[in-house]
Amino acid sequence: MTARVFTTKPWHEQVVFCHDEPSGLTAIIGIYSTTLGPALGGTRFYPFESEDAALADVLNLSKGMAYKTALAGLPLGGGKAVIIGDPATDKTPELLRAYGRYVQSLGGRYITACDVGTFVADMDIVATECDYVTGRSQEHGGAGDSSILTAYGTLRGMQACAEHRWGSSSLRGRTVGISGVGKVGHLLVDDLIEQGAHVVITDVKERAVERVQRNHPEVHVVPDTATLIRSDIDVFAPCALGGALNDDSVPVLRASIVCGAANNQLAHPGVEQDLAARGILYAPDYVVNSGGVIQVADELHGFNFNRAKDLASKIFSTTKEVLELADTEGVPPATAADRLAERRMAAARTPATAAS
Repeated sequence: MTARVFTTKPWHEQVVFCHDEPSGLTAIIGIYSTTLGPALGGTRFYPFESEDAALADVLNLSKGMAYKTALAGLPLGGGKAVIIGDPATDKTPELLRAYGRYVQSLGGRYITACDVGTFVADMDIVATECDYVTGRSQEHGGAGDSSILTAYGTLRGMQACAEHRWGSSSLRGRTVGISGVGKVGHLLVDDLIEQGAHVVITDVKERAVERVQRNHPEVHVVPDTATLIRSDIDVFAPCALGGALNDDSVPVLRASIVCGAANNQLAHPGVEQDLAARGILYAPDYVVNSGGVIQVADELHGFNFNRAKDLASKIFSTTKEVLELADTEGVPPATAADRLAERRMAAARTPATAAS
């Protein structure tokens, strides 16, 4: 078992490259900040094209987690991990246990959980070698699937955007287009249908679409995201991988609001300005999708679903605060969210931390 560790100040506190030859594990753990507490963030298992691509992803995701926990009001910092490989063929109990040993070696600076390609059962295996794991099964004292409150929090953020844009938080009669109806997206469909919204979906996986159609035959399906963003929708909800808002999609996007559960929706800096220039209200992803981290964080104190849901409901007021700050300071909501998170992290720093 070997690891490379380096520091990337002033951005990330620590980045750890992990390799375990017997199990085939190649992973990267990124710790952006522990100012507010231990760095919490999920583990993404994905067949990245290169180590550089995996590194870029973990750096972006871990920074987003630090900002997310700050705005969620949690006493936690931000981190993330990626395991390089195809979870369908490369994931084994031996590999997950090896990964757990790396997380354990950080002594609690990083707490892991589920993300794309990892599930509750995987966290149970990781926990056989590690004390710093959330997102575990209820049978093992965990909260279970964090997608439930991720979807709920995204709904609350969407309702805040609706109130800000249209003067009412109701989504009844509004058309919401969801790109990606997997772990979170299909639950968001359930929530939106219950709220009386019309829903249009797309997903690269046919079985994901079929699951939604079985439960909600009234949902309309389009072939791809390119078609969805050109459709007559009121709200665009990216719920798959990042980068959905880019130089190609933003100019043709017809929605008035973008509010979805995917991480890192802005493909590059400047996209938030392009959205603002077109009059499209963007809900920063790490603000509205923080229900999942709220759920797994509650696990650290002995999980109580109602307590976690009450905190996730406050995503509505946090989103409103971000949108109002954006108006007051004359900046896009993404900039306002960053400023608010940075101010909260700065306020928490002790003189000793600030001087280091």
